[in-house]
Amino acid sequence: MRTEAAISRDGAPAPVIEPVDLADPRPGEILVRIAATGICHTDLGCHSGRGMPVPKPVVLGHEGAGVVETVGEGVSDLAPGDHVVLSGASCGECASCRANRPTYCRQAIRLCFGGARADGTTPLSQDGDSLHGAFFGQSSFARHVIAPARSAVKIPADMPLHLAAPLGCGVITGAGAVIEAFGLRPGQSIAVFGAGGVGLSAVMAAHLSGAGAIAVVDLKNDRLALAKELGATDAVPAGDGAADALAAIRPQGFDYVLNTTFVPQVFDQALAVLAPEGTCGFVTAPRGDWSPDMLRLLSGGRKLKGILGGDAAPRSFLPLIVEAWRQGRFPLERLVRAYPFERIADAFADFAAGAAIKPVLLMEKEMQNG
Repeated sequence: MRTEAAISRDGAPAPVIEPVDLADPRPGEILVRIAATGICHTDLGCHSGRGMPVPKPVVLGHEGAGVVETVGEGVSDLAPGDHVVLSGASCGECASCRANRPTYCRQAIRLCFGGARADGTTPLSQDGDSLHGAFFGQSSFARHVIAPARSAVKIPADMPLHLAAPLGCGVITGAGAVIEAFGLRPGQSIAVFGAGGVGLSAVMAAHLSGAGAIAVVDLKNDRLALAKELGATDAVPAGDGAADALAAIRPQGFDYVLNTTFVPQVFDQALAVLAPEGTCGFVTAPRGDWSPDMLRLLSGGRKLKGILGGDAAPRSFLPLIVEAWRQGRFPLERLVRAYPFERIADAFADFAAGAAIKPVLLMEKEMQNG
């Protein structure tokens, strides 16, 4: 079929919407009409070349939400008309996938960043030439996508798709880190460095879980204020004095610390405020040289834990967040800023400048007018 997608090319400031051809779904795949898709820092980094290397030209986007139009052979748990959120790609066969931990699929890096399916093909083409796609198994900067059925999560039809879109990456990363990776219990404490989409999702999850203390560190006063509205008990301006301020709030240290930034100095601060036997999670690698204080980790039984996708299985975890949203206990709408698909360049620029917490592209005119 003929559709439109935003293509990332070397040297371009933002992806550009162009006509493309999309193949029919293969066995185990689905065709989804994308209604909305979030923009993540991974998209910015892969487009600019400062993130994980991807082949170009490529269609990025990995926070897609939409409506199933067609299912391929062998797909029995989804049907045309189902509303779905798309998550990352996984092989379904390795030890991690068999244990229902698709985030840590042994083939995840190749399947998410390789620009093609596992067999090297891509469902996208342009003027007869193959176009790199299958980014995170979806390439959702497009009006239609082919995706593996196993990575689609069915959601209730009454949930707005522009709010559902960020669930597939940003929200599951932050909320999953708190609920799944940390297993935070009522009364425990957490400090969150970075009040972006991931960090604020962590704040909402910590509040939902009954945390006794939720401290947030960020450079922007408006984001600190929003964090307080979403359940944070303390807001701390980022900078050299952040660790001292956190130590004054909780001298014994925090049970959990989540670092959503790539700043080496913040990694040091995160470990400095961690309580004995506490866990410090991080969701992105430090940009530049950094070595942890191994003596501090050892002497206090502290743990440093890498977290991808919140350690969560999308098909079992995301319905819990959807239900919390329906109950008014996880207000996703406070994070989202919507843009018509045609304004993808503006959305990229605003996100890079920190003017939008979670930009979401609206593919359908009815949504843009609503």
